[in-house]
Amino acid sequence: SVLCSAILSSYLLGERLNLLGKLGCMLSLVGSTMMVIHAPEDEEVTTLDEVCSKLKEPGFLAYAVILLAICLLLIFYLAPRYGQKNILIYLTICSVIGAFSVSSVKGLGIAIKGFFAGWPVLQHPLTWILIITLVASITTQINYLNKSLDIFNTSLVFPIYYVVFTTIVITTSIILFKEWVTMTVVDIIGTVCGFLTIILGVFLLHAFKDMDISLGNLPQVLQSGQQAPITRDDKNILIEVDNSSTAPEDKPKVSIIYT
Repeated sequence: SVLCSAILSSYLLGERLNLLGKLGCMLSLVGSTMMVIHAPEDEEVTTLDEVCSKLKEPGFLAYAVILLAICLLLIFYLAPRYGQKNILIYLTICSVIGAFSVSSVKGLGIAIKGFFAGWPVLQHPLTWILIITLVASITTQINYLNKSLDIFNTSLVFPIYYVVFTTIVITTSIILFKEWVTMTVVDIIGTVCGFLTIILGVFLLHAFKDMDISLGNLPQVLQSGQQAPITRDDKNILIEVDNSSTAPEDKPKVSIIYT
């Protein structure tokens, strides 16, 4: 999604993809490849009864209660007080709720497969619980993500949201499906390094997207950053005498030009 949105916005919306953005896309691709190579095998879960049994495990129930408590605290206490000033408040709400939406999508995917296979999934209460959870979580995510985009810079919102959201989703997958239990130390290190590489790529892609940097003007950009400040002659200096701290407000300001 990061690569597709960057490339398509460059071609369809006319947004400029500079050198750092292209480097960020490459790093994201490299990090994703590393994660795919070292990723654990998905635990075989094929029926809604198996999903239900995993959702009822004490570890996941405790984790879900903690996430829900954090979300309610953020929504009803911290968001009204600090949401307009702290970028992490709204994005943490979106990320925490995202753990429930991803789990619901996983279960609904199994339900859809069972539906086409002729299983009575519509009679299973878990199907409707997952649908309600998915609708509520996605609605909440969209609401607070839009609030965050209205207040803060987009180049800051998306990298932070991506990192926090992905971290919580990976943690949820570990606890719910136990996909990392059989991983070796090498695979764990490779997966973590791949994830950190993706974070770096996303940061480069969004944080510096407004800068005009390319291979053609890179020497000039580096040279301009190393130039010493220019000192002007006293004859060309415009001195503004501002006595606003001591003079009355209605007294005009005086500017003197030395020639």
